Amino acid sequence: MPTLHWIGKEKVINHHMDVPFKVLEHSYGFDNGEKTETETKSGNKIIHGDNLEALKTILPEYEGRIDCIYIDPPYNTGNETWVYNDNVNDQRIKKWIKEVVGKEGDDLSRHDKWLCMMYPRLKLLHKLLNEEGGIIFISIDDNELANL
Repeated sequence: MPTLHWIGKEKVINHHMDVPFKVLEHSYGFDNGEKTETETKSGNKIIHGDNLEALKTILPEYEGRIDCIYIDPPYNTGNETWVYNDNVNDQRIKKWIKEVVGKEGDDLSRHDKWLCMMYPRLKLLHKLLNEEGGIIFISIDDNELANL
């Protein structure tokens, strides 16, 4: 079976297990289009925060229960003129890579960084999927298609 190798893989392959669980704090909801401070029990959540921590936080409630996931990660084109940083050079990502990957992270190509960032997220997304037919749709271009 083909395998994908990149610099830093051995450091992030189980990183999803090191991400701490956090408690979601309810801020507000909407009921019939009106903003409300009380929980609506709609089953829907908008989580503001780091997506890796958010995925770990919802795992106890949703593990194995999600039928369909859609994500739109950075395409990793190196384009810095987009609305969001597509070059995986954001200071938070650099800091995270240095903490998780260590000194080896100084020599990573942009593709290595992208894979180090994506892998733990994909592992958590996979845990959320229904084992009997859950599916992940990913918007991506040809730069990283083969790596997914």
